[in-house]
Amino acid sequence: MKHWRSDQCLGTRRKGASPTQMNLAIERAMQPKRRIHVMGASGAGVTTLGRAVADALGLPHHDADDYFWLPTDPPYRLRRDVTSRLRLMGEMFLERPAWVLSGSLDEWGMPVVALFDMVVFLRVPTEIRLQRLRDRETRRASPAAIAPGGWRHQEIEDFLDWAAHYDDGTREGRNLPRHLAWLTTLTCPVQRLDGTQPVPELVNKVLTALP
Repeated sequence: MKHWRSDQCLGTRRKGASPTQMNLAIERAMQPKRRIHVMGASGAGVTTLGRAVADALGLPHHDADDYFWLPTDPPYRLRRDVTSRLRLMGEMFLERPAWVLSGSLDEWGMPVVALFDMVVFLRVPTEIRLQRLRDRETRRASPAAIAPGGWRHQEIEDFLDWAAHYDDGTREGRNLPRHLAWLTTLTCPVQRLDGTQPVPELVNKVLTALP
């Protein structure tokens, strides 16, 4: 598995380097390092904030789910293996000096963690998160699809039940105890924000706290 180093010196051309590699090296040398990770529970507004921060800084935005899951219809059915996730992320953006990554990768993304210049952790009360998630699924499907007897009803109810247990950590996958433990291992700045605040206010707080 390829490992990415954030401290590589790329100011000189390596033997046999392609024009694409040289362009990447020049871009990396000229841009400030701004690799920001936005994380939290499902329904906390992680993706929304990640996109807003990326837009404010003029940076590309990526979401961990796009690498965790294989593309299927309906989505979120089949997982990529960890090696493939990291390889694809490396091909798409990891070696660039600035990006925003939203989602959760504390369990499998150790090679990526060393690249972070700042981590933003969003917290939102459970009842608000669950309503957000229900509203989101209604928009993605339809009220009839998620209503009792609808073709996605049980799937959505199971997902909401899983999301409801984020705080107590009694379900597999992302949960608060594991996230809090993971945050203590980080050496980069960590910003903890209330995800119920308006997105522009959250973006301003992230920009103000940038190292």
